[in-house]
Amino acid sequence: MPQTSAKLIPELCLLIILSFLWGASFTLIEVVITTVPPATIVLLRLLIGAVVLITLVMISGTVFPNTAKRWGELLVQGILQNALPFTLISWGQLHTSSGLAGLLNTTPPLFVFLISYFVLQDKTVDAKKLLSILIGFAGIGVIMGPTAFAGEQNSALGQLAITGASLCYALAALNAKRFSDQPPLLTAACSMTLAACLMAPIAFTFDHPLKLSPSPESLASILALGVFSTALAMVLYFRLVRTLGPLGVTTGSYLRAGFSAVLGVLFLGETLTTNLLTGLLFIFTGVALATGQIKLPRLTKKTT
Repeated sequence: MPQTSAKLIPELCLLIILSFLWGASFTLIEVVITTVPPATIVLLRLLIGAVVLITLVMISGTVFPNTAKRWGELLVQGILQNALPFTLISWGQLHTSSGLAGLLNTTPPLFVFLISYFVLQDKTVDAKKLLSILIGFAGIGVIMGPTAFAGEQNSALGQLAITGASLCYALAALNAKRFSDQPPLLTAACSMTLAACLMAPIAFTFDHPLKLSPSPESLASILALGVFSTALAMVLYFRLVRTLGPLGVTTGSYLRAGFSAVLGVLFLGETLTTNLLTGLLFIFTGVALATGQIKLPRLTKKTT
């Protein structure tokens, strides 16, 4: 049954907290990336998050899944929600600012619409959703600007990597619905642990983490990244998927972008360019159309 406005208030507050935690992750990564390579950043934040969450699961006495099928589903979730997008974002931030990374990561709601219609064969599409998709992707184009087509491959590939992470988040939100029969804490702990196990050989093969000399600022940022922007954020995420649904939880991405841009300006000395502001306006407009109360004509997909 649909929730009343009063019942939604706590969930919306949690969505704002989640958006802040994920928005702050871009700023923290920007600090860590100076002395720690991408795969190791992902491994460390997942290890810290997994240790915290597994400890909480054991303290709570929650029973772990006992079927290979469920563990396989959790592995897929860990790849889509943690291992792959975290790696894409960490690598992408080698070539983009934290604010830009946050802005490019606002698109999961738009990908949810596309997947729902073209892959899941949703039979109806209203003009509001179609328009939101077009406006949102126009925003991506404005943010990326001419460098995406002018041969500055590192910058363009970095931006595309972060946009790819958005696609992963959309797939993860749709896939997460299958875990509604178990506590959010258990889902977060198991999927994150599997993701950490997957990232370990990758990090040790390419980064040789035992030979690294991270700065004190990097170590502090990694700890905050693992505890708050990973462990706590994942528990909130899986709860909100159950209460707000995949689309509801992904619409928090535009709040995440705002927090990321503001934190980048406050703590990293970044600037908001005209392209960033214009692209942000396009993306916010697209998300507002997708989730607001604007009434536009409904189009029905013809079936044969």
